Amino acid sequence: MDITEQIEQLEADFAELGSLLEKSERKRVQEVLKQEQKTVEKELAFKRQQKEKQARREADPSAASKAAYTVKINNYAWDQSEKFIKIYLTLKDVHKIASENVEVNFTERSFSVLVKNLDGKNHQMTILNLLFPINEKESYQKIKTDMVLIMCKKQTTKKWDCLTTVEKQLKDKDKPSVEENADPSDGLMTMLKKIYTDGDDEMKRTINKAWSESQEKKIRGEEMMDL
Repeated sequence: MDITEQIEQLEADFAELGSLLEKSERKRVQEVLKQEQKTVEKELAFKRQQKEKQARREADPSAASKAAYTVKINNYAWDQSEKFIKIYLTLKDVHKIASENVEVNFTERSFSVLVKNLDGKNHQMTILNLLFPINEKESYQKIKTDMVLIMCKKQTTKKWDCLTTVEKQLKDKDKPSVEENADPSDGLMTMLKKIYTDGDDEMKRTINKAWSESQEKKIRGEEMMDL
C-alpha cells in the first residue's frame, strides 16, 4: 500500500469515527471515539507531510542527495539461527521514512546497506568477506521500529563463530598453538609467556613470584631426595 492509499484509508477511518461519534449517546463511548479520532488525525497529518516530502523529492531527485551527507554505520549486533545470520542496525526513526530509502544489496560473501535521507543524513554500511557464503537471492531486510534487520540466508546450517573471515583470523591468531605430540607443559609455558608479555606490571610481579616459589619448592624437593 503506497502513501496515497494509506492517507485515503486514514481519511475514511476519520470520517467513520465522526459518524459513530454523532450517533453515540453514552459519554464513555464518546470519549473513546474522540481519543481514537485524535490518534487517527495525528497519523493522517504525519502521512500528509511524508507525501509532501516525497513529492518534492520526485520533483527534484537530486535535492535529497545534495542536502544530505553520508555517515558510516559502525555499531551493529548480530545473531544467528539455523537458517539465517541476523544483523541488527539501530537507527532512530528509520521506520518513519519511505521504505525505498532503505537499500540493501547482497552478494555471496558480502552485503551493503544505504539508508537515504534519515535525519538529514545518508547512513551507509558495507560488510565484506563473510565467514561463509550466503544465498543472496533469499536474503532480505526488515524495517522495524528504530531498526533495520538484515537477514542473510545461510547456504548451509553450519554455525558461524564470527561474522567475517577477518574476525576469524584475528580470533585464531590469539589462540595459543599446540602441536599434536607436544608436551602439555610446553603449552602451559607458552600461555604463561603470552600472559606475561601482555600483562601489566602487577601481573608480571605475580607471575615472577609464583615462578620463584615454584623453583624453590622444586630445589627443596631435590635436596630431600639426595638425603
